[in-house]
Amino acid sequence: MDIQRSSAVPGPRKRRVRRVLFASAAGCVVLGGVLVLLPWEGGSAPPPAPGPAALARGAVTGGAPAALGDLAVLIGDREKYLRAHPLDGPSWAVLGAAYVEQGRRTAIPANWPKAEKALRTSLKVGARDDPQALESLAALAVERRDFPEARKWGESALKLAPKRWTVHAVLIDAYTGLGDHEAVGRALDRMRKLRPGLPAVRARAAAVYRDLGWREDAAAQISDAAAAAGRPAERAAYLEQAGRLAFERGDREGALRYFRAALRTDPDERAARAGEGRALAALGRTAEAMNAYQAVLAKRPCPQYALELGELYQSLGMEPAARVQFDLLRRQVRDAEEAGADEELVVGRFEADHGDPQAAVEALEAEWQRQPGIEVADALGWALYRAGDHEEALRFAAIATDGEHGGGVRSALHMFHRGMIERALEQYGPARRHLREALTINPYFSPLRAPEARQALADLGEPSVEGPPA
Repeated sequence: MDIQRSSAVPGPRKRRVRRVLFASAAGCVVLGGVLVLLPWEGGSAPPPAPGPAALARGAVTGGAPAALGDLAVLIGDREKYLRAHPLDGPSWAVLGAAYVEQGRRTAIPANWPKAEKALRTSLKVGARDDPQALESLAALAVERRDFPEARKWGESALKLAPKRWTVHAVLIDAYTGLGDHEAVGRALDRMRKLRPGLPAVRARAAAVYRDLGWREDAAAQISDAAAAAGRPAERAAYLEQAGRLAFERGDREGALRYFRAALRTDPDERAARAGEGRALAALGRTAEAMNAYQAVLAKRPCPQYALELGELYQSLGMEPAARVQFDLLRRQVRDAEEAGADEELVVGRFEADHGDPQAAVEALEAEWQRQPGIEVADALGWALYRAGDHEEALRFAAIATDGEHGGGVRSALHMFHRGMIERALEQYGPARRHLREALTINPYFSPLRAPEARQALADLGEPSVEGPPA
């Protein structure tokens, strides 16, 4: 940003005195003995910059990531205000939205019950049809991975305020979790028509394009969003998203640069610290990777991060350390579920590989019935494979990798799962193709599974040049 500085040089003292007297005469008059201030046409001082609470409020009500420090100030401010004004419904809605954003940033489950209580209080003491409160309840349900509930609240908000672009953004997440890809496309189109070019809209479009497998479009959108972001917390969030996209296509160095740029921009962007650990592990810098994971787990108790660190330890033969992380994962899942979150997806992934595959199948089958998203299809297919039901496993693996069913995302892990299932079914041609594709997409997709994919591909060997027998 170019900052223009005044080059005016003060004149003699007498001239300054005349200016002050002129300003006094022009800036006020006395009417009936009352001093009345008039607007000064000259270079008046600009209004003061908004404080942390105002910045956080603008972010949480405007669909942009908010800084953790600003959120803490906003929450303290609204809590204090509501103790004196408990019937102010809009303030309860702002407090609830702030709790949701704080919980999203920190992954601390205690935020979810507080957010729900504040938002329901808003609807009780204020307007029962407040779009802000309904939209925040939808966002809360997304963070809890309760996508049917997110759709219900989001569509209720949409009926009241069809031109609120942030409602469409939340509904994109809800429809994605439910596997309703046509609804995702409609919501994206409406959102982009309402606020074309807004950084937060570009970032949401990048996520949709990623799910469709449109890598170049996703990268372009998130790059533009990061460049146009107005606040450090917002820019850091988009840099972290760009890092994930880079890592998914196997660009370890580029991903690490994005994650570290995000951390320089906002040290509280904790997801970027986990991404840093992922990239460092892929680069073979395992000691640094473990430090990064441990640092983020100390501040952001996310079960997925504990699973990733545990598998990194396993890949290094450090079984006792891996068990510590898996025990931590169980505790984190228990805390999250007590706070109303649905953690069946990460539990199913964990149990399939490190626990009881049959228990994983049962949990994920119920999850599929309730919210049949692509991630659930992939996890269920893999759990069925680990439990020995290879035919049924292939059905779900195909859903997760078939663009016609919404599985257009180019995921190395999904391709690896499908290739291993086909190998077990002696479908060696498709198995070879999908395992090779997994390693082409990202040769470093998992410190535990990528070597397994390379070994399985080597065991399959090259196809026969003589063709099938007569």
